[in-house]
Amino acid sequence: MTATGTPADGPRGSAYSILSRQIKQAGLLDRRPGWYTAQTALLLALLAAGVTALVVIGDSWWQLLVAAWFAVVSTQLGFLGHDAGHRQIFRSARSNHGVGIMLANLGVGFSYGWWVDKHNRHHAHPNDEDRDPDIGAGALVFTTRQAEASGRLAGFFHRYQAWMFFPMLLLEAVSLRVSSVRYLIGARDRSRFRELVLITLHLVAYLAAVFVLLPPGKAVAFVVLHQALFGLYLGCSFAPNHKGMPPLSPADNADYLRRQVLTSRNVRGLWLTDFALGGLNYQIEHHLFPSMPRGNLRRAQLLVKQFCADQQVSYLETGLVSSYAQALRHLDTVGRTAAHAR
Repeated sequence: MTATGTPADGPRGSAYSILSRQIKQAGLLDRRPGWYTAQTALLLALLAAGVTALVVIGDSWWQLLVAAWFAVVSTQLGFLGHDAGHRQIFRSARSNHGVGIMLANLGVGFSYGWWVDKHNRHHAHPNDEDRDPDIGAGALVFTTRQAEASGRLAGFFHRYQAWMFFPMLLLEAVSLRVSSVRYLIGARDRSRFRELVLITLHLVAYLAAVFVLLPPGKAVAFVVLHQALFGLYLGCSFAPNHKGMPPLSPADNADYLRRQVLTSRNVRGLWLTDFALGGLNYQIEHHLFPSMPRGNLRRAQLLVKQFCADQQVSYLETGLVSSYAQALRHLDTVGRTAAHAR
């Protein structure tokens, strides 16, 4: 199973195969070309408005508002690249790959190939501390075992990791690019070289435009604010999804349905939440059916939520603020474990 599509149905009559047939019969796995055309047009309009403002406003500190605008646009482009990575936009894998490369490498400036590899492993093993790269030990620890294995200095930092979580997200955009470049340099094939070229073109064009249109001080402030808010927005969009949900391992022997539902958290909201979070607020439905077009997730939720109730599978849906509170409480609990383990 990969993140780009749904897994093969289990034995006929298994819980997931029954749900899958209901979803298919409802047409919820059908492509939405009109929806994605409108979404793309909207993002191009937002991008054009940002570029126009950058040129027209000129030498002014009001450009910092434009930098914030570009942080929103960058994140939304990332969401569209995420959809391409799951083959939600086109039926053709090649078309999705081409769009994903353009959005991620040229549009946003990080490696599409690196992200797909990492994201596939996350979807296959959500909240498995040994196999899910999204909860691997690093600057943060997400499980008691990771906390107990951290050193004295790291344990002191982890004690306060819940307080540091949002400030650290300000560096997320930089972290994505560093990880991307390391991945591409370590891979020896032409496709990785092409990705590296596109990232370079993005960075050169971006920095050239900002430093030509703005004096050095304002240009530096623009870049720093844009990248910091981009990282914060992107990180805040992914943070509610799994942080603080139960960790699972192969020993738990959970079937596909339970593994995906029990480790994911949905966020309640209306159309604005759907747009702001790029559909990631329907994390349960997305994990069950990764190739489902984003525009179908709200409708799918009605079927999935009722099905989980019928199967007596816990289905967690909460508000946005509550989702952050749950994630931070989990980080704080694990961080205290790290401190006491010293």
